Amino acid sequence: MKNQYRFFANLVDEVSVAKESIVSRTLNSDAGGKTILFGFDTGQELSEHTSSIPASLHILKGEGLLTLGEESYEIREGAFAIMQANVSHSIVAKTPMIMLLYMQGK
Repeated sequence: MKNQYRFFANLVDEVSVAKESIVSRTLNSDAGGKTILFGFDTGQELSEHTSSIPASLHILKGEGLLTLGEESYEIREGAFAIMQANVSHSIVAKTPMIMLLYMQGK
C-alpha cells in the first residue's frame, strides 16, 4: 500500500535557490491537485500568464513583487494569495525567494 501521507519538517529545506535560475520541485500530484515548491534567485521571474484552474501561492522565504490582474503587491515571507482560474499573474523575486504553489485538481 502506498503511503497515505507525506510529511515535511521544513519546506524551505526541500528546494534550493540556484544562481540566476528558478528551481521547482513537485511535492505532490494527484487527482486532487498539484503542489509545487519553487526556489527563485534574485531577479528571476515568472512572466505574466494565466492558469485554467484555481491556484494558491504562499511565500515561505524572501521578498518579491506579485501582480494579480491589474494590481501589484510587495510580498515577503507569510504572503498568501488565492486565484480563481484565468486570473493573469506574474511574480519577480527581489531577494532569493521560496514559494509554495498549490493548483487545484479538476
